[in-house]
Amino acid sequence: MKLFQQMLVAGASLSLLTPIVAQASDVNLEEMNSYSRSNKSSKTLLDSKTFSKEIVNLNERVDNIESKFNEFEAGGFSDTTVLDGKAIFDVGSVDTDDDTYDGTTQFMYTYTLNLNTSFSGDDNLYTRIKTGNHTSWSKTKSVYNTYLSSGNGNGDTLKVDKLWYTTPVGDSNHTVTFGPKIENYYMHATTPSIYEPVLKAFTLGGNAAAYGASTSPGVGWAYTADNGFAMSSNITSKNPIFTNEAKQSWATQVGYTQPNYSVSALVNMKYNGWTDSYFMTTDGKARPGDKNSTNVGLRAWWRPTDAETAIPSISVGYDTSETDASSNSNTTAYFVGLNWTDVFNADDKIGLAFGQPQMVEGETIEPFLYELYYKYKVNDSISVTPTIFGGTSKNSSDVETDMTGYLLQTTFKF
Repeated sequence: MKLFQQMLVAGASLSLLTPIVAQASDVNLEEMNSYSRSNKSSKTLLDSKTFSKEIVNLNERVDNIESKFNEFEAGGFSDTTVLDGKAIFDVGSVDTDDDTYDGTTQFMYTYTLNLNTSFSGDDNLYTRIKTGNHTSWSKTKSVYNTYLSSGNGNGDTLKVDKLWYTTPVGDSNHTVTFGPKIENYYMHATTPSIYEPVLKAFTLGGNAAAYGASTSPGVGWAYTADNGFAMSSNITSKNPIFTNEAKQSWATQVGYTQPNYSVSALVNMKYNGWTDSYFMTTDGKARPGDKNSTNVGLRAWWRPTDAETAIPSISVGYDTSETDASSNSNTTAYFVGLNWTDVFNADDKIGLAFGQPQMVEGETIEPFLYELYYKYKVNDSISVTPTIFGGTSKNSSDVETDMTGYLLQTTFKF
């Protein structure tokens, strides 16, 4: 039984037993002792019928407790629903040469609840409820690429952030996913990267043109073979969905995964001005053409068999994107992410990532972005992650600008 059910039942039990306790307190023990000291036989005074009425009342009260307990069980939280969550505290600052960000320290948070419900044992209804108070650089898609993976700007209001349903079709190798709030990469059959990022730009092996996504209505299919081969295809569409004018992203991925490595390739067709990159320059995001693009993403990762080693896991990514414009039609981006585990303490982690944000082939200033962190695990539920990040980019005035950021992140999982 879950903890809150036990508390409710305990409260109900106490409320039902209180009258019994009150009756017991009314019994005169001195009078009972006087009975025992009298010349009359105790068998005459205390026979089997003496407390029969009280016993009947007690049985009735026990039945009432069992009835209320069953009511709590019937109306309680579903046994097929699992709830977990986390709270993240972010204390940090960003400073840029052009004074867009002046190094002011901010204290921000994100609070997330994840609910997974199964109706058949093989399917899953996923709901993510989220809130946070991130502002400015920590949640802005800007040329500086400072958006945090933990960034959320719901303004202290709990909102349904993700909602979709997944079920097998035919056999367990085929699955179908659909929902009103989903992103393409949740429906991919192969994991593109195992690097654990702090900046959102470094998710998915480089969150640029190919793997960039946006929460929308969507549907997808995935096939995973027993030998490690996998294939998936999915589409997300902005409302009104699946019309000629709707912004849409159609992604198809092929991959092969073994316990220690994985390779994959993805083609993402984006229509009617769909843009979503967190890992880009200003020119790399706003390109000429009719707002349709073909985006290719290549991904691979490898990890050592023994986690307790000086050799890190390695994740790499490369994106290329093409529009139908007559010039400046192509962009490229690359990513490298390294993770070391159990370096100084058990379950700790060092992360180092760097790469080139999505840039137009003709840009004169080559952009660069990096992050370096140490994740210390206080216990199974709490971790602390100091991070430094930075890079070079061209700002909105076409001036080369350096950016440096500092972050102390504390994560509470439950």
